Formats: sequence, structure tokens, C-alpha cells
Amino acid sequence: MTKNQTRSGVFAKLRRGLDALYTLSGLIGALFLVAILGIIVAQMAARWLGLQFPGSADYAGYCMAASSFFALAYTLNNNAHIRVSLILSRMTGLKRRLADIWCLSVSALLAGYLSYYSIRNVQMSHLIHDISQGQDATPLWIPQLSLAIGSVIFTIALVDHLVRTLAGHDHTFDDTHHVEGEEF
Repeated sequence: MTKNQTRSGVFAKLRRGLDALYTLSGLIGALFLVAILGIIVAQMAARWLGLQFPGSADYAGYCMAASSFFALAYTLNNNAHIRVSLILSRMTGLKRRLADIWCLSVSALLAGYLSYYSIRNVQMSHLIHDISQGQDATPLWIPQLSLAIGSVIFTIALVDHLVRTLAGHDHTFDDTHHVEGEEF
């Protein structure tokens, strides 16, 4: 086996691993949406039975935040993010590529910043035993963990797309890569 074959095999495994990570993250986000449905149904059943479900609104909020952040990388990888393309759609060639590189670079930096401070926030909440102010009194580091994990995976996805764009191998955001039937 040649050196190039070994290298391409490693890159293929890395590509499959990253794509699997983004898909898993999207699935976890979807599970949190199903959890919201379960909470709402449980809350309705509790009302019908004359029972209370303390903290249900808080739990639904935690699940909504978790579903949003876990879905970020998956939607980026599938070109499902809403992008401002008014300017980019008018560019072609090198200008378009440079604009994509600039956008991905700024996005990766901002997502990295968010990831860093999300992790620090989880650590601080755990350290000071911070709990929510709602009826649930949940330790806040638990719901904050989903924001931290989701933003780290999103940062990885942005850096992945940036590296592939720099190498000329990422065509995710090209005009020709739209989902059929959708207009952006």
C-alpha cells in the first residue's frame, strides 16, 4: 500500500466519522424534540387528571435549547441553515470562494468563542452548585451541557467545511448544491 493510499484511507475514515458525528448530533436533536412532545402530552394528561407537573415548562425549555444546539452541525452539513446569500449569489469564481472562506472563518471563530464560554459556564455552574430558579430546581450544569456539546460539534463542522473549502473539496454551499424543490 502506498503512502497516498494510506493517507486517502485515513481521510475517508475521518470523513465518515465526522459525517456520522453530525448525523448523530442531528438525531439527538430530534430526540429532544420528541421529548418536548412527551412533556407537553404529560402536562396535558396531568391537567386532565387534576395533577401538577411542576417544572414542565422549564424541562420543555431545556429540551428546546438542546434540540437547537444539537441540530446545528447536522443542518450545516446538509446545507439547511438559512444563509444570507443576497451578496454571495451575485459572486462567482474566486470572489465567491474568498467570500465563503471569509464567512466560514468568521463563523468558526465565533462558534469557537461560544464553545469555549459554554464549557466554562458548565464548569462554573457545577462548581458553585447553581440551580434553576424555577420549580424544578435542576442543577443548571445539566441543561447547559447540551449547549456546550452542541456548540463544540458545530465548531468542528464549521472548521471541517473551512478546511475542505480551502482545499477546494467542499461544494456544500455552491449554488448547484440546493435541495431539490427548495429555493434559497
